Amino acid sequence: METTLSTEVAANRRPALIATTLGSFIIPLMGSSINVALPSIGKEFGLDAVMLNWVTTSYLLTATMFLIPFGRIADIYGRKRVFLYGFLLYTLSSLLSGLSTSPSFLIASRVFQGVGAAMTYSNGVAILTSVYSVGEMGRVLGINVAAVYTGLSCGPFLGGLLTRYLGWRSIFLINIPAGLIILFYTLYKLKGEWTEARGERFDYMGSLFYSFVLLMVMVGLFHLPRPLGAFFILVGLFGIWIFIKWEMKSDSPVFRVTLFRNNRIFAFSNLAALIHYSATFAVGFLLSLYLQLIRGLQPHEAGLLLMSAPVVQAIVSPFAGKLSDRIDPRKVASTGMAITGLSLLLFIFIDEKTAFPSIVALLILLGFGFSLFSSPNTNAVMGSIDKRFYGVASGVLSTMRSMGMMFSMGFVMVIFSISMGRTQITPALYPLFLKGVRGTFILFTLLCALAILASLARGPSRGPSPA
Repeated sequence: METTLSTEVAANRRPALIATTLGSFIIPLMGSSINVALPSIGKEFGLDAVMLNWVTTSYLLTATMFLIPFGRIADIYGRKRVFLYGFLLYTLSSLLSGLSTSPSFLIASRVFQGVGAAMTYSNGVAILTSVYSVGEMGRVLGINVAAVYTGLSCGPFLGGLLTRYLGWRSIFLINIPAGLIILFYTLYKLKGEWTEARGERFDYMGSLFYSFVLLMVMVGLFHLPRPLGAFFILVGLFGIWIFIKWEMKSDSPVFRVTLFRNNRIFAFSNLAALIHYSATFAVGFLLSLYLQLIRGLQPHEAGLLLMSAPVVQAIVSPFAGKLSDRIDPRKVASTGMAITGLSLLLFIFIDEKTAFPSIVALLILLGFGFSLFSSPNTNAVMGSIDKRFYGVASGVLSTMRSMGMMFSMGFVMVIFSISMGRTQITPALYPLFLKGVRGTFILFTLLCALAILASLARGPSRGPSPA
């Protein structure tokens, strides 16, 4: 029986790697493509800078709200099943996004797209760690992360070309054939199912608390600097306290607080991921607007420059993952964050005359630092917990990443609201826009310094914790 089981696990390794890697490529591809298309979307629908931000943020918010609940659902009912249904929803909502006739319709479609992405994100890494051994995990996660960055690297240029020649809607529509291929492959090639928490109860009330807290915090950021924004954020923070109390009493919590309380590596690695993504995600958004509005580049030209960072990430990530199998992931990840922080520091000095080669050089530096951080940090997280919590841990890590992305965009919203108000970015406002960009990079540099401290504070890696 044991031999049959190990044979089945071995047979699933290649299909699991292909299915999750394809998913890890397609979703970031669209995400980075949209950044380049935002000026065109804003022009068609007449959106101001803050509302334009919501085309991206609505997706990130819903993805973040549902990552941990769907990670827990997958542990109980099946990781392959949730992954499959997630891509089905993602593909359908891509079609709806491409057919949008109003800003409200587009944002609503992006909400459903975020739910589908949450179902896949929360399970891709969990499926991989279910079929690969600990000694292979760094290499496999490096390949998976490389797929993410390959998607990110292709997205800006491909999105620019599609936006210029076929319109921004085509970015969503190309997801449909890609999604169908992933659905077919997962359904017919990936055999078996993984349900280490089968029979345990799902915490519906905890899931509602969790989603409510994130919604309040993000709505609060949207309304800052007005007093209403501070009120929503305070409600969200109070909700966090209630949520933690509830989860500590629950017999089957959706968010296992003990993973943070009893596992220093897990806690600080996730904290480092949260801060790191908060400091870096909006860089593509800011530079896309800067290159097209301030420097007058076409979407595909801006996309070509923005490819610099993710291309480096795609190349270096597999090597960084393998390196973290031999060297303490804490050291590799902390070095990567220090390099990232240096690039963000240098971006503070960007202006309307900054040479394009200088921008490319800084993006390459950013990409190199990011790749040294991401897969080693993921390796540290997944290597520190017991196998039956893989779905939850994968969901937690994806949530930290998505929350960081969401906060990154939220910080941009706040700074833009303060620097130039809620209005479309016209040539008269370009100086204020640049001021806001530089202010954002100052904040991101400070955040990256905090992420370095969090990474170093986790301590050396050890075996999995039973939590």
